[in-house]
Amino acid sequence: MSGEPEKLVLTYLRRIDANVARLAEDVQDLKRGVTSLDARVAQLHGDFARQSAHMDRIDLRLERIEQRLELMPTP
Repeated sequence: MSGEPEKLVLTYLRRIDANVARLAEDVQDLKRGVTSLDARVAQLHGDFARQSAHMDRIDLRLERIEQRLELMPTP
């Protein structure tokens, strides 16, 4: 009779262990996904910064062209 409670406890401990192992795998998958997203966001941030700098240069060139053609009053 004393063996039955021990078996029951072992059964529950094995279930808990299996659930913890599955949770650990899920967390690792989530961490890999977040790391991948971080890398993509960093890449997008760099792309936007380059586009912004490029647009600023275009804006300056356009202003010079307008001034040379006297399309806008000089400041």
